[in-house]
Amino acid sequence: MAETSDTRTPAQIEADIRRRRELLAETLDEIGVRVHPKTIVGDAKAKVVSNIDHTLGRAYVHVNHVVSDVKARFVNEDGAPRLERVVPAALLVVGVVGLLTVGTRRRKR
Repeated sequence: MAETSDTRTPAQIEADIRRRRELLAETLDEIGVRVHPKTIVGDAKAKVVSNIDHTLGRAYVHVNHVVSDVKARFVNEDGAPRLERVVPAALLVVGVVGLLTVGTRRRKR
């Protein structure tokens, strides 16, 4: 083994050991916090919430896009309704409601 000469004084060595012990204690405390069940559960909850927020945000954007597309089909750029599309859609809705009403009344008899 090669010998290395240490030029530090015993007080310097003791101070270095003390400093390293403090650093080691801090590191162990950090590890203890990271592996604590409450920390793990909290991190898992935060990840789930983040994923849900991301999914809901994407869903909101998609729904907003679909609503804008539907609106564009029934309203002109200036905001006036497109009667050539609104009237047939309204007649279809009235027809479906009428059929449902007749069907419901027949079942009650």
